[in-house]
This record gives sequence, structure tokens and C-alpha cells, in this order.
Amino acid sequence: MVGKRVAFWCRGLLAAATLGTAAPAIAQSNDAELTVRTDRPGSTIDPDIYGQFVEHLGRGVYEGIWVGPDSPIPNTRGIRNDVAAALRKIRVPVIRWPGGCFADAYHWQDGLGPRDRRPVGINSAWNETPETNQFGIREFMDFIEQVGTKPFVWTNVGSGSVPEKRRLMVCYSTRNG
Repeated sequence: MVGKRVAFWCRGLLAAATLGTAAPAIAQSNDAELTVRTDRPGSTIDPDIYGQFVEHLGRGVYEGIWVGPDSPIPNTRGIRNDVAAALRKIRVPVIRWPGGCFADAYHWQDGLGPRDRRPVGINSAWNETPETNQFGIREFMDFIEQVGTKPFVWTNVGSGSVPEKRRLMVCYSTRNG
């Protein structure tokens, strides 16, 4: 239907409340008209609002995404092949990491360098479980590449700073992790 006219009736209550005036005891009916043009393009919704985030909750990262390169589960450089394929299939536009409550205390520098030399910490957001930092910035960027999406790297200023965020971006862009 091209240019279909649809009539709406409003009661004036919202208008009265918006103007800061008292609503009348008996609301009056006002006719309003809206034209829906289905023959013209409309606004575009930014696909990035449909992005996802990676949370270090339970087995979301360890076993869910990251199994390590020596795992019997089929993987590419430690990233599960089935998970990467499933996310490629649904075309996730952007993935934020770290996500959720874990991000409140995560310090990105703990996930740099050789995995066997990264500090083991505590995941204070989820039952004080050990955080091995085996899944760090390099692994996240590899995961992003395997999925075929865009990264959104979250750094918090509770355990870091804006200058450290800048160093992260310079570090990754000049040395690729």
C-alpha cells in the first residue's frame, strides 16, 4: 500500500502533562493523521547495535571459545572451530571483549605476551575463580579474525587509565598484538 492514510485519535493527556499543565477532568478527543510511505526508503538501523560481548562467566571463554592449541576439540590456534563457524554464519557485526562484570576489574596488560608467562589472577566477578589470562588481547583479535567481525576492546579506568588504553591501541596496531 503506497501512501496509506491512517487515522489516530489522541486524548490530549500527554500534551497536557508535557506542558506542565493539569490534565482536564474529561479529556478531549483530537483527530491526528499519519501517512505511512511504504514506497520510500526509511532510516537505516546501524547493524553494530546487534553486536555481542564475550563474558568470562562460567565456560563462556575457557572451553566455550578458547580450548588451547593442544585440545582434542577441533580448533585453530586454540579458538574452537565450531564456535567461530557458528558466529560467522550469523554474521555478528561487532564483538566486545571483555564484557560484563568481568570487565570491571580486568587489566588488559595481564593478557599480553607469551601465554606461559602471563600472570594468573582472580576473576572477582564470578566466584573468585582463577583467571589464567590464556585468552588475552592477541587471542581475542585472532578470534575476531576467524569470525570475520569487528573488535570492540573494552578497557576500564578502574584498574587502568586513558593513557594505558592509548598504549593498547598503539601496541596492537603497530605490532599486531
